Amino acid sequence: MEYGARAEARKRPLARRRASRSYPAMTDRHPAFFGYGSLVNRATHAYVQATPARLSGWRRIWRHTTLRPHPFLSAEPAAAEIDGLVAAVPSGDWAALDAREAAYRRHALDAGRLVPAPAWAGRVEIYALDEAHAASAPGGAILLSYLDTVVQGFLSEFGEAGVARFFDTTAGWTAILDDRARPSYPRAQRLTAAERALTDRHTDALGLARLRR
Repeated sequence: MEYGARAEARKRPLARRRASRSYPAMTDRHPAFFGYGSLVNRATHAYVQATPARLSGWRRIWRHTTLRPHPFLSAEPAAAEIDGLVAAVPSGDWAALDAREAAYRRHALDAGRLVPAPAWAGRVEIYALDEAHAASAPGGAILLSYLDTVVQGFLSEFGEAGVARFFDTTAGWTAILDDRARPSYPRAQRLTAAERALTDRHTDALGLARLRR
């Protein structure tokens, strides 16, 4: 029933869905982070205060590491812009968030590079791969269950145009491992047929190989 309700909610116009969200008032400035991958999908976390924004001076990239057999999204300084969410760090507890993002290191952002820069946000940081974990050579394929979850988040926050920008502004694409039947990504979400087709359309346009288990 939960998934059915969410699927119905996605059929509403984007602006109407955003207007229906309610957040507790935040009168003080809070530490925040910029999420640009799975964190854009609000179903993967419980960070109540989050605002869609665009960050300049960084790009999104798939990175291979020594920690996992499959690549995951990271970010690096570049002459580019990426969409994402500015989210408040729950209770200001960076340590708990660092535990979730254990493969990454935090980097401070210039608030002037965020549009819009949320009035409630104080210091904003971004997580990028800790180079100590970088693989010396490409490894496995991108998990489709992970990519699906990211695409669902961008569709909800930025619409189909935002999904197109996600694919256009992400580097390091490689083959896709189709694990939809048995998702390996621990925060995988259930998608509608239309959402799955949207992911497939963009991966096909990039000419990415689809591997089967």
